[in-house]
Amino acid sequence: MNMLRNYVGDDAFFKSLNNYLTINKFKAGEAGQLRLAFEEVTGEDMNWFWNQWYYGAGHPKLKIDYTYDDAAGKALVIIEQTQKTDKIFKLPFAIDVYNGSTKTRRKVWIENKIDTFTFSYASKPDLINVDADKVLLAEKTDNKTAENFVHQMKYAPNYLDRREALEFFAKKGMKELSLGLQDKFNGLRKLTMDRLGKSKMATDAPVVAVIEAIANNDKDKKTQAAAIKFLAKTADVKYLPLYNKFVNDSSYSVAGASLEGLERLEPTKAYELAKKFSSDAKGGLGTVVNKAIISNGTETDFDLIAKNYQETPPSQEKIGSTIDFGGYLEKLNDNAKIKKGIDYIMIFRNQIPEEYRNFTDPSFKAAFDKLSKAKGAEITEYISNVFK
Repeated sequence: MNMLRNYVGDDAFFKSLNNYLTINKFKAGEAGQLRLAFEEVTGEDMNWFWNQWYYGAGHPKLKIDYTYDDAAGKALVIIEQTQKTDKIFKLPFAIDVYNGSTKTRRKVWIENKIDTFTFSYASKPDLINVDADKVLLAEKTDNKTAENFVHQMKYAPNYLDRREALEFFAKKGMKELSLGLQDKFNGLRKLTMDRLGKSKMATDAPVVAVIEAIANNDKDKKTQAAAIKFLAKTADVKYLPLYNKFVNDSSYSVAGASLEGLERLEPTKAYELAKKFSSDAKGGLGTVVNKAIISNGTETDFDLIAKNYQETPPSQEKIGSTIDFGGYLEKLNDNAKIKKGIDYIMIFRNQIPEEYRNFTDPSFKAAFDKLSKAKGAEITEYISNVFK
């Protein structure tokens, strides 16, 4: 639908939808009726689009290459459809050619296995941006240069333009990845911190300075939380005032990230705060609260920890927390409590549909194996009786 809207334009797109809804109100709708509504508004035969996307299967895989002939002043864009089927897609889209911040647009069609588009130039383009509106439902291998992606990051207007560039910088380990820290879109600032955290630039002073500023001042709470989590991984005591400042923040994400930082530096204090927060801890804070209590909990905390585990909704996260909960049970000396904890784990395990247990049971088995090894024959026998 997004490709269709881009192709026909907003005016025709919404008129066509209104036409379809008006004609077919109180009736069952079909894809063919939607096509007829679009044809009536646009005056075009849209069978090609419906046959390709509504009634057909698969999607295009595009390999995009570029060659430049400065002597002739010609740039070639070669696009090959590489999907391993006989189906060749018909794709209308735009190509933008940039010289500095100035761009010219050309609308083109792909209709063959290999299509070549030629652009004349007086000075070599800084960037040729294929699928400039980023609407094609396709897998693309776009063989731009690093310089092209730098230009795309700075001048191309769309979120996906900048994301493509940032993913390229991350893959190549380029310092330009840090440009994403200043992006206007909070999702890209978070993405950049995630990629930087996995790179050699994670400790670069200029990078850390910008992330410190985000941690202190960013208006988007989830982005601020991501920055605090980035700093928490350093376990640097200089950030202790930051964690203390934000651990009571109204945002669960920010408070949770701050508590995570405290847990690394002052686990006893984090444990006490986690118990304080446990009655009203949701989202990111709830996850860290549970982890802090489980990691530092004693025998007397069993009722609280077991209750938190029981009340956590079935999820992938709960599968992960099961291993932590099993680790807590290892620290207990009261076999009655240990068996009750095992029963809570089994209640969760049995909520998982049987056809998915091949994927989840290894996590439960790992928790039980460690518990059996730590607690001896009585607990081992109990586990073998309930976990079958």
